[in-house]
Amino acid sequence: MIQLDQFANSVFKRGVPKWFELLWILVRSAFFMHSIPIPSRLKAMLLRCFGAKVGQGVVIRSRVNISMPWRLAIGDHCWIGDDVTMLSLAPIKIGSHCCISQRAFLCTGSHDFDKPTFDLIVKPIVIEESCWLGAQSFIGPGVTMAMGSRCLAGAVVVKDTASKTTVGGVPAKVINPQAARQQQNDHYSIAEETRRTNIGKKKSDGSL
Repeated sequence: MIQLDQFANSVFKRGVPKWFELLWILVRSAFFMHSIPIPSRLKAMLLRCFGAKVGQGVVIRSRVNISMPWRLAIGDHCWIGDDVTMLSLAPIKIGSHCCISQRAFLCTGSHDFDKPTFDLIVKPIVIEESCWLGAQSFIGPGVTMAMGSRCLAGAVVVKDTASKTTVGGVPAKVINPQAARQQQNDHYSIAEETRRTNIGKKKSDGSL
């Protein structure tokens, strides 16, 4: 059983002085963690000031939470959606032309549940070029998403993905992209048919 009062985190190195991290927390609160549409160029410039490597044409939407930008690298022409969280206890590398959709969570940290001391475990995340992370997806510590791969909305990705594959589910597994698209189309067809049926009923009983 874990004993949280025995937790010791002295091995983990934050990478910067405390004052520098505090300054980042203040800047993050002022420019990143709200709904005010701050220009992406300004956000990219601020990230670079705190040690991040950010390419050209990067779009950073509102309420993006980056814990340690000095361990973050983003390529050219990437989109970072609203409410994205990047827990960068270990390095996070995002290649060019990647789309990180709303509320995606890139998590480089976990704990050793088998030890009473609940030791911290950190592993880097690599998102290679031209990947797409669906809304509310979770990318776990140590995961590499190979070039051109994508995960569907809500997927929990805890293993590496192969190039140009689609994964989805909990935990994420390889999914035939045509089957995934057909499933989505079927969902929309059922929803549209239900909507039309409800309108027809309203017309017949004179409620419109």
